Parts: sequence; C-alpha cells; structure tokens
Amino acid sequence: MRVLVQRVRRARVSVAGEEVGAIGAGLALLVGVHVDDGEAEMRFCADKCAHLRIMGDDEGLMNRSVLDVGGQVLAVSQFTLYGDCRKGRRPGFTDAARPEVAEPLYDSFCRHLEGLGLTVQRGSFGAHMLVEIDNDGPVTLMVESP
Repeated sequence: MRVLVQRVRRARVSVAGEEVGAIGAGLALLVGVHVDDGEAEMRFCADKCAHLRIMGDDEGLMNRSVLDVGGQVLAVSQFTLYGDCRKGRRPGFTDAARPEVAEPLYDSFCRHLEGLGLTVQRGSFGAHMLVEIDNDGPVTLMVESP
C-alpha cells in the first residue's frame, strides 16, 4: 500500500460538480492499493498516517500527529500511485490492485482511521474526481507498507 500524505489547511473532493467530501486542517491522503496488499498492509499504513508527527506544535515545529491536534482526514483512492513510468510513454498499472480487491481495503483503511478517533471524509471510489488540496508547508510524504 502507498499513501501520499499531505498536510493541509483544507481539502475537498468533487464528483460531477458536486462536493462529496471536505475537511479543514488535517491530512489529505491519496491511497493506492497494491495487488499483493491485505489487512496487515492496510493497518500499517493507517496507523502510520494517524501517528505521523507532521503537525505543528505551539512553536511551529512538526511534533504532533493529526490525532494530537484533532485534525481531519480526506482519504481519496488513487490507483495511479502504482503507475510504472519506467518504460515507454504510457504508464503501466499492473501493480495496482483490481477494484474488487482495492475498494474493500480502501474502505477498511478509512474505517480503521475512524476507529482511532479521526473524522474521515472520502472520495468516491472509481469515480473521476476533482481534488482540491491547500497544502500547508508544503508538507508531502510517501508512506509505504513494508
């Protein structure tokens, strides 16, 4: 599993001109599921994202997690995180899980974050989405399961 983590002031996602999810300060998580991923990889990435100390403390240092500051999460499924661009000009997506595997793991990822106490907004799995991210910092990190 790969999760592109961005610390945000706000983020929102729309489908066909209609907002389906929006958050204030917190994390925008773009979530890619690998063909070999399962529950263990999902839990590792969800826990890592929730506890990453990338939120500012009273002195502006990255010493707090999104849980510590009461931030929110916008999680958007993004199979293109497994796009392979090493050959040719068209990326290959053979490492990305098929929708019937990826969607349940994406849902479990979101539910796991909610179980930790986070408010989670979601994109629409498989839809063409417009994602607006107001990156704070900018702070952008890649979290990958072992």
